[in-house]
Amino acid sequence: MTTVQPTAPSAHEEPPPPAGLTPVPWRPVLLTAAAMTVSLLALAGRHGYHVDELYTRAASRHLDWGYVDQPPLVALVAKVEMALFGDTLIGFRLVPALLASLAVVLAPLIARELGGGSRAQILAGFMAFASGLVMYTGHIMGTNNWDELSWITVTWLLIRMVRTRNTRLWWAIAVVVGVGLTAKYLLVLLLLCLGAGLLAFGPRWVFRTWRFPAAVAVAVAIASPVLVWQVTHGMPQLEMSAALSKALESLSRTTFLPMQLLLIGLFLSPMWIAGLVALLRRPEWRPYRFVGWAYPLMVVVLLVVGGQGAYTTSLQYVLLAAGAVVADRWARSATRLGVVGGLTGLNALSCAILLLPTLPINVYASNPVLSGMAIVQFDQVGWPAMTQQVSTVYRSLPADEQARTVIYGNHYGQAGAIDKYGPEYGLPKAYSGHNSYADFGRPGDDKTTVITIGADPKQFGALFESCEPRGAYENALPVSDDGQKFMVCRGPLKPWSQLWEELRWIGFQCPYTAEAITAHSTKGCD
Repeated sequence: MTTVQPTAPSAHEEPPPPAGLTPVPWRPVLLTAAAMTVSLLALAGRHGYHVDELYTRAASRHLDWGYVDQPPLVALVAKVEMALFGDTLIGFRLVPALLASLAVVLAPLIARELGGGSRAQILAGFMAFASGLVMYTGHIMGTNNWDELSWITVTWLLIRMVRTRNTRLWWAIAVVVGVGLTAKYLLVLLLLCLGAGLLAFGPRWVFRTWRFPAAVAVAVAIASPVLVWQVTHGMPQLEMSAALSKALESLSRTTFLPMQLLLIGLFLSPMWIAGLVALLRRPEWRPYRFVGWAYPLMVVVLLVVGGQGAYTTSLQYVLLAAGAVVADRWARSATRLGVVGGLTGLNALSCAILLLPTLPINVYASNPVLSGMAIVQFDQVGWPAMTQQVSTVYRSLPADEQARTVIYGNHYGQAGAIDKYGPEYGLPKAYSGHNSYADFGRPGDDKTTVITIGADPKQFGALFESCEPRGAYENALPVSDDGQKFMVCRGPLKPWSQLWEELRWIGFQCPYTAEAITAHSTKGCD
């Protein structure tokens, strides 16, 4: 076997720490990861499909190289899951639970690269298990599953490259980046911030190898189909990003800093902050300070462009792994170890209650604190009830008119809910002009009646001969679509091929108000 000889660092760069590392305590690490998957799958069938999962489910039936608001990997995985396990919620959420276990394993591996011993690695695994990031992305099927894993993996591989001075790791990074970009484009933000950290604070030798530009070429080649799709379709992701920033600009400004303390979990905030400080100040971690500096740089970028605070979470997760090493060195007494264990346990409990369907939905609704904070729970309920109420409107139509009727949801979750639950009630096909749902099909010209959910009466009134209100969606739970108006519109004034171009929209529908925000809107959600 050929041994890679470490090259001597330049006079301006700190040498890496000694290469000797503590072996990974695989048994407790793997047991922790397995417990994560088992816990997630045990809760996977509760409450119901998340609004974004309904969209992903529909997208899996219309596979393409890209969508207006996301790359294609998640829809492809959903297609495979449904083929293997049927149209079931637990089967739909199997891959997210497995990816969460991989994230749990990566935390101890990062701690090990930073010199953490067996106990530090085990602590990193426990903290990963207790983190809000792993719980949320492990429960909901979506782009965040792969985005989280790619961010963490890329950072781990870079840290390992710096320690070992093995630039062949660029090949692994290239594969992770290429695949990651087929799930979510946000990975570019991490690459820019880590790259800026390396250029500003070193070690810069990682770029002085032919493998770096070659790895960039490999990553681009892997992601090229989805990148080409974006270019050939007019870069709709940029319009989507602008619309999302506009919709959430007020919320992002007011909640950005508090969210930094809540995303991993309030009780583990001291741990990842300790990891950040140590990466910036510890002499033995000087070669890895680019990871520490990437975080404040990312915060500044997001504040300037109006990005969401949640975008920093995966990088905070890496800092949490570093914090486990700090905590291990600090907790040399039973009392201090008890403090670390207590904070980790409290974090696990609070995140499980807020992010996982651990309690009955009525408990979330009746508690004033939980009803305001556990919003993700309410995005998973109410869809069958909405479908049932739409069916009441549909059954009120004459039989001959029902044959000419379709259903229109103003946002993709509404159309996705009808697609999922509508067959139980004999409902016709649902359509929506929202994002890529507009590409999943449009009504035929023989359809002359449409039941709308949450649509703008003024817009539809100008497109049909008549529109009449038919009540509103009512739910005792604080779901975001409560109060969305139903209409029955008849007599389209143009062929559906022409109407559809006027109904297409890219953006975000504000919860509770049904206001559609696009890149051209003058204000965001209130």
